[in-house]
Amino acid sequence: MLTILKQESFLLLAVIAACIAYPLEHWMLHSGQVVALICGLVLIAFIVAASMRVAHHAELLAEKVGDPYGTMILTLAAVLVEVVILAIMMSNEASPTLVRDTIYSAVMLDINGILGLAALMGGIKHGEQSYNDDSARSYSVMILTAMGVSMVVPEFIPEANWKIYSAFTIGAMVVLYALFLRMQVGPHSYFFSYSYPDKRRRKEPLEQEPKPLSLGLSIGILVFGVVVIGALAEVMSKTLDLGLEGTGAPPVITAILVAAISAAPEILTALRAALANRMQSVVNIAMGASLSTVILTVPVMEAMALYTGQPFQMAMTPVQTVMIFITLIVSAINLNDGETNAIEGMTHFVLFATFIMLSLLGL
Repeated sequence: MLTILKQESFLLLAVIAACIAYPLEHWMLHSGQVVALICGLVLIAFIVAASMRVAHHAELLAEKVGDPYGTMILTLAAVLVEVVILAIMMSNEASPTLVRDTIYSAVMLDINGILGLAALMGGIKHGEQSYNDDSARSYSVMILTAMGVSMVVPEFIPEANWKIYSAFTIGAMVVLYALFLRMQVGPHSYFFSYSYPDKRRRKEPLEQEPKPLSLGLSIGILVFGVVVIGALAEVMSKTLDLGLEGTGAPPVITAILVAAISAAPEILTALRAALANRMQSVVNIAMGASLSTVILTVPVMEAMALYTGQPFQMAMTPVQTVMIFITLIVSAINLNDGETNAIEGMTHFVLFATFIMLSLLGL
């Protein structure tokens, strides 16, 4: 037990933070804007710490089952964290564009940030890095379809018909995800895997082999971590809203923070994979996380909108639409030959820098 507590020290700190935050919530919200902002940022740090442990146990499960199931578990864990935080923040009367901006930010962060930085660093170290180009094409076309249906077409839907189209969007996303799962774990699972050349590996002594993974323990800690994240997000959303109120900070900043919280563990996993010359894992994580964010977050939040009777603003702005299309066009060109390099990584990373600059300008 002591060993488990030591290993889960980050999660334990997050639990302690939640136990302290709830009794002090009134004090934090009535001690001034600066105090509220500082408390909100501190709570974000604890949420990131908890999400790192959730991702760690998702990664242990992923190693146990192998690809393509492994990366599916990793991306689902990240999306679960994002959906929990979004649902709690929207219940606290957050901006009606928060869901849209978070999904947009997550796609920018996953494809241009994670994939771009990983391909850049991996390319500098290894040159050209190979992967299965079938996976990249499958991801790209499904991301384009999902975002087009759920975040471009709504711009042209009359307000009186939003419930009908919202219900249609939920059905379309469910069908797309069902097909994606069948492809990923069924007859087309080879699309999402790659056979790396055998490398000389140093044989470790038998006594140094890691202990077998306890699936039940990892699943339990993963679920518990998501609950802790939800508890912290409840207080964090209120303090952060109060702390940013009247500061002139662009509304998308909150969305970027939510997207970054869920993507933080993926960044480390993807960079480790790129430096180990395992680009297929990077493609699965970055593109898979983008697709899962759209195809899972949209139906959950649309269902919440139908339940409450309050629609969200899902249609992207013209600037967001242009950035998404440029990103997907660049990824379709870069991820079409089965090899990445530093130049391709830099093109995505420049797009990520552009996204940050536009966000700071409030566009």
